Amino acid sequence: MLGGEQENVGFVPAFLPQHNVDDDERCLLERDQDEIVQLTNAPTSGAALTYCVFYLLGVGTMTPWNFFITAEDYWKYKFRNTTLNGTQPDEELTPLQKSFTCDLALTATISGTTFLLLNAVYGHHVSLRTKMLGTLLTILVLFGITTGFVEVNTDRWQEQFFLITLIIVVILNISAATMSGALYGVAGLFPSEYMTAVVSGQALGGIITALALLLVLAFDTGPSATAFVFFIMGALVILGCIVCYVLMARQAYFKYYLAGGDKFKVISALPPSHSREGEETGVALEPIFKQVLGKIYVQASCLVLLYATTLSVYPAVTVLMQSEHSANHSEWTDVYYLPVVNYLFFNCGDYFGRLLAGWLECPKNQYTTLLWTVVRMALVPCFLCANSSEHQFLPTLVKHDYTFMAMVVIFALSNGYLTNILLIMAPRSVKQHEKELAASIMAACLSVGMVIGSLVSLAFVQML
Repeated sequence: MLGGEQENVGFVPAFLPQHNVDDDERCLLERDQDEIVQLTNAPTSGAALTYCVFYLLGVGTMTPWNFFITAEDYWKYKFRNTTLNGTQPDEELTPLQKSFTCDLALTATISGTTFLLLNAVYGHHVSLRTKMLGTLLTILVLFGITTGFVEVNTDRWQEQFFLITLIIVVILNISAATMSGALYGVAGLFPSEYMTAVVSGQALGGIITALALLLVLAFDTGPSATAFVFFIMGALVILGCIVCYVLMARQAYFKYYLAGGDKFKVISALPPSHSREGEETGVALEPIFKQVLGKIYVQASCLVLLYATTLSVYPAVTVLMQSEHSANHSEWTDVYYLPVVNYLFFNCGDYFGRLLAGWLECPKNQYTTLLWTVVRMALVPCFLCANSSEHQFLPTLVKHDYTFMAMVVIFALSNGYLTNILLIMAPRSVKQHEKELAASIMAACLSVGMVIGSLVSLAFVQML
């Protein structure tokens, strides 16, 4: 306990005293010599485990879905023209093959974004255990069903299988969005390095998926075998998340921050006669959505703009790029160039950008972050004018491979860096009882930015 026996101690801002708020604020303003002290009683055991589990949960938010959409050849095989004996590279796509990618993206985006927004507004009414374990178990069951369909002959009921797959996609993205929003909200209650663990885990998941894709290309396995491996790996990641979350939830360290974490005490300069009996007792405050949004609207707007910029060209535009040596038709240019440059380089840059932001944590000013987010948009026209066989309207100004690689790395590093900075900055801009809601709002804004960017990318592809 700080100070002598005559000191009056009150808690702010996590608890609201039961007497008149205006009187309290006026009293605090008159106390020129009051001192606000942060006190921590966080347990030392369990911190490392909690950090590692947050990292794994970050991997689990995106990696299963990445495996789901990376098995592109499997979905083409399932919806192929079954009247033909084999599948030729130049074979005309069936109506189901043509519409699947678009329908997949549409259903995933709408369902995921809708429930991220709902989680930000109403998520605090649902228990954390339900939002985490309930959704993870649902995703695990869905991956089990999807894996089972790999060995099922669906040639005679392709339309029904198409519909079943889209229903699975909707439920999968609803569950993933709910879990992701809850995870961001909980990470906002912890020190900043735990938010870094979550976002770095997401980027690491992208690297794992890119490496898995390269291995598949190297071994040249069939579409069904590839999909089976992908889906099994996704299910194992989710199973690991479930087991580790149960272990983490029992840790005293996790419970401490979930209950509010460090407290702030006012060491009063007034004599004890001014204290009120029962001043330390209070009632928990409920966060108000409009008030929290009003405090973080700059960071939220930055995150929307950041991901709208990223998704406007990646991967829809960048996947159309080709090597300057593509005329040679080597194994590097025809097989490995795009997976390495477009996926592996980007995900590695995104990952290291998030790690770097966790170490430096600057800029701390929200308007400086907004400035850098706007400056980053200058790379968009560079990508639109990069080397591509699809150019019909725009000129090719970026012709060399090393220039395109440098653009991808800078674009990825800045995306990861600014993402982590904004997600760390938002919870620090609000009071303790508002941190979880603030982090959930940021997760929803991230998804909104992805939706906007995806829509803009459709126009950019046509502009090429």
